[in-house]
Amino acid sequence: VNRAPSTVYRQSYTLMFKKHPSGLPYLFFTEMWERFGYYLMIGIFFLYLTDSEKGGLAFDGSVGADVFGTFIAMVYLTPFIGGLIADKLLGYRRSIILGGILMGVGYLMLAIPNNLFSFYAALGVMILGNGFFKPNISVLLGNLYNDDRYKHLKDTGYNIFYMGINIGALICNFFAAWLRHNIGWGAAFAAAGVGMFIGV
Repeated sequence: VNRAPSTVYRQSYTLMFKKHPSGLPYLFFTEMWERFGYYLMIGIFFLYLTDSEKGGLAFDGSVGADVFGTFIAMVYLTPFIGGLIADKLLGYRRSIILGGILMGVGYLMLAIPNNLFSFYAALGVMILGNGFFKPNISVLLGNLYNDDRYKHLKDTGYNIFYMGINIGALICNFFAAWLRHNIGWGAAFAAAGVGMFIGV
């Protein structure tokens, strides 16, 4: 029997999230869009740093590697601080929203062409945003399964959640490549920002 695509989509959606806490779809799509933005940006970041022909920053390869490596190191460091602030002060949901907004703003700031001040400011804003966002969405997901009704579904819930990560990381590459080649670096970075704001 042929069924309309919308019907098939609704049935697939129901099967995926059936029996799980009602917050799972929200976290699934939030994380999917966050990974879309982050992997889109990080996938073209070093190319942007070293591009000297099509509007990039024209950094030397070694300088580009230093900037890239320092950014990645800070991205892995700040979640420790963001997790503490969420635990003691802001709460997980507000930390996730704040982090998502900061990252979206950072991606849009990267879209400003040939401006080193906005470039380094964008990196700082993205690092802060990642620190608030990344540790807390996983904790919030785990908290959904503290209820005895859902404890036995926790592993499955995390598997579904990580499917969202993989989907976002897959589709972003096509957007990044097309936008970079057909419009420019700014459009690609702006798309990462738009994706992040959709997630928020």
